[in-house]
Amino acid sequence: MTGLEGSLWRVAHGREIELGRRSAIMAIINVTPDSFSDGGRFETVEAVVEHALQAVADGAAIIDIGGESTRPGAAAVSPSEEQARVLPVIEALRGRTEALISIDTYRAETARLAISAGAHIVNDVFGLQREPAIADLAAATGAGLCIMHTGRDRAKLPDVIADQMHFLKRSLAIAAAAGVGNDHIVLDPGFGFAKETAEENLELMARFSELSRFGLPLLAGTSRKRFLGTVTRREAPERDVATAASSALLRLQGAAVFRVHNVAINRDALDIADAMLNARQDFERKRPT
Repeated sequence: MTGLEGSLWRVAHGREIELGRRSAIMAIINVTPDSFSDGGRFETVEAVVEHALQAVADGAAIIDIGGESTRPGAAAVSPSEEQARVLPVIEALRGRTEALISIDTYRAETARLAISAGAHIVNDVFGLQREPAIADLAAATGAGLCIMHTGRDRAKLPDVIADQMHFLKRSLAIAAAAGVGNDHIVLDPGFGFAKETAEENLELMARFSELSRFGLPLLAGTSRKRFLGTVTRREAPERDVATAASSALLRLQGAAVFRVHNVAINRDALDIADAMLNARQDFERKRPT
């Protein structure tokens, strides 16, 4: 798989984005006081909006708004607190950018309110398996879905790809039963989500192309993750170069969407990966058989 096979990801409000021919960046915009690398940086709606707009200017096609930290050990927030954090940001962004807006939530009610406020995509870190009503919501509204693999709150299979297949097949069955079309779905293998060691995450990176058997676009979310710090011996805010390197490597294995904190450095790295993939495709097309 070259990563250049173009497909349309259809999302809410009649929008769509082409995936494959050029890597798409999803900017992480945390409206939280306790996210692992940038919690509490933005204390007003306007500050969050300006940060999001800068991410778009730097090359993000999607803005992912989250109101609850999903780092290990983070305190849960109430649905009302999550909604109070994210909805004003989505409403403010709706009229100020053509970028797609994603809501990072596993709660169906938050997702419903976010889509009504202008969000196009639901990014569910529990892969529809905590609140399957998110699949019904997507079917009813045409929202795009990021279905993420997680090993939290369950026993995992020992083989990293076998566990991906086991979990994501169940998630896709939930989506299909609700009537969600495949052209609304992107899959995320969930780097760092109950992948406790650097070795497990690195094996997932090394075998990432095996996930192409699903026949769906793939999202890579390695940004500032702990396993990158294990390799580089750098703290979370200093892991952007390592993130960009991992993004480029995963692009070569077929990833189409990249969820990152630092858009600019990842855009540069992915532009090089895209150019190389296009050059290789051109060479293969011209090579005599």
